[in-house]
Amino acid sequence: MNKTDLIDSLSHRAGISKAEAQRCLDALFDTPEGIIARALQRHDKVQITGFGTFEIRRRKARSGRNPRTGEPIRIGASTTATFRAGKGLKDSL
Repeated sequence: MNKTDLIDSLSHRAGISKAEAQRCLDALFDTPEGIIARALQRHDKVQITGFGTFEIRRRKARSGRNPRTGEPIRIGASTTATFRAGKGLKDSL
C-alpha cells in the first residue's frame, strides 16, 4: 500500500474528500513538517496505544569493515528514527 492507496482508503472510511484525506496524512507524516517528524526532531517519543511507538535511537561510533576491500573503517555515531509495533498491531497480525 502506498500513499495514494492510504489517501483513498482514508477518504472512503472517514467519509471525507481525497483532498482532506491527503491534508490529514501530510499533517501526520510529512517530513520535516509533519506532527510525527516534528516530535522526533524534539527527541519526543510518539506513542499510539495499540499501534506502536516512534522514537529516536542513537547509535554509538563503531568499527566496521569495508565489504569490498576488507580493510577496517570507522563508522561514526548516528541518530535514527525507529518504529516498534504495539501489542494490538502484533496481535492483529
